[in-house]
Amino acid sequence: MKSIAALVFPGFETLDYFGPIEMLGGFGEQTHIITVAKGRDPVPSVHGQKIVVDKTIAEKNDYDLLLIPGGDSALAAAKDQELMDWIRQVSATAERVMAVCTGSVFLGMTGVLDGRKATTNKLDFNNTVHLAPNVDWVKQARWVKDGKFFTSSGVSAGMDMALAVMADLYGMDMAEKLALSSEYEWHKDPNRDPFAELAGLI
Repeated sequence: MKSIAALVFPGFETLDYFGPIEMLGGFGEQTHIITVAKGRDPVPSVHGQKIVVDKTIAEKNDYDLLLIPGGDSALAAAKDQELMDWIRQVSATAERVMAVCTGSVFLGMTGVLDGRKATTNKLDFNNTVHLAPNVDWVKQARWVKDGKFFTSSGVSAGMDMALAVMADLYGMDMAEKLALSSEYEWHKDPNRDPFAELAGLI
């Protein structure tokens, strides 16, 4: 069973978290999802719902997979040195590291993506990627895989990325069954990204 640390911080984008979790948790016997935060208090999303924390960053830093959501507050969270250090520690040993939307920039600001390809939210692309200048930012991509690192475009793209991770771990058949059980039309082509053009990036 794979342990998945899903990091949350005040103001995290709801679908960035719950979309991938729906896919990653689809086979309960294969994965165990642990919500992680800096403190023990329930953490509010950007829409106000509060999520209960399973572990704090001080309690554990060895997980098989790591998920980092985005949201407007992700870049504020990136100013927290304890969070940044924890992400570096977990990323060093995790089998797969995932980031959604501006969570990709958050991850990039830790330095673990230096020299690697990654993508992020297209509408915020030009306003954020300069914060992690050593990352090879891809303008047109639904998601990007570079080694064990998976990064996605904005919000809903996290579900496509999560299914790609499940395919990477357990095979395409299992990932397709997950998408079907969720009645979700999986965008399997990582280069299919209409929002890059809409955002004027290409």
